[in-house]
Amino acid sequence: MKLTTEQAAGRIMVALDYPDAAAAERLIAELQGIPCYMKVGMQLFYAAGPSFVESLKKRGYYVFLDVKMHDIPNTVKGGANSVTKLGVDMFNVHAAGGSAMLEAALEGVDAAVTGSGLLKPTVIAVTHLTSTSQSMLNEQIGINGTVEAAVLRYAELTKAAGLDGVVASPSEVEAIKAACGASFKTVTPGIRPKGADVNDQSRIMTPSEALRQGTDYMVIGRPITAAPQPRAALESIIKELISYE
Repeated sequence: MKLTTEQAAGRIMVALDYPDAAAAERLIAELQGIPCYMKVGMQLFYAAGPSFVESLKKRGYYVFLDVKMHDIPNTVKGGANSVTKLGVDMFNVHAAGGSAMLEAALEGVDAAVTGSGLLKPTVIAVTHLTSTSQSMLNEQIGINGTVEAAVLRYAELTKAAGLDGVVASPSEVEAIKAACGASFKTVTPGIRPKGADVNDQSRIMTPSEALRQGTDYMVIGRPITAAPQPRAALESIIKELISYE
């Protein structure tokens, strides 16, 4: 099915990886009117705080809060409760925290939305970072086997705990969908348009290649934010997606 311009934009999460709100606001102003997700990661959230997220929501943006919670279950339950009250549309935890922690995140969400009128956010888990190579997985992290097998194990753990999906590289999307079902969401960093720098990513694809794999959302940062003309860069990616057959 061909995507409309709005649908294509809605698949893109622009990574606001900036040191402060002022720098992020300059990009947001340039992208004004394009209905993409805004991804607020640790650097910006720690610098600008919850008020920045609330300001994005007041302006009508979809917000993915990418703070990768990983702690004891009770702490993650409290964190999930707090970010749900901010009105975020999506946030993530680490699948490596285990089933009890994953389930605690959902308990925190449920406690926040019950009787409040708040919408329940999409809760996803990080499998393995797209900077994780085979040698890193085996020799440094200490997990044997392939990266794909390790990702699938975490994806299945996440689904069993009742979460909505996972963060994974685009190369693992087909296997995740086959194992966990088509409705299980995949959010894929490591997206690089043709000709863009790879930077610190190991497992990457172009936007159209990721779409072909069946991903639901693609996180794109530096190819947009570091481009000489960020709006033109984003519009080019949207054009690539709507041209995909």
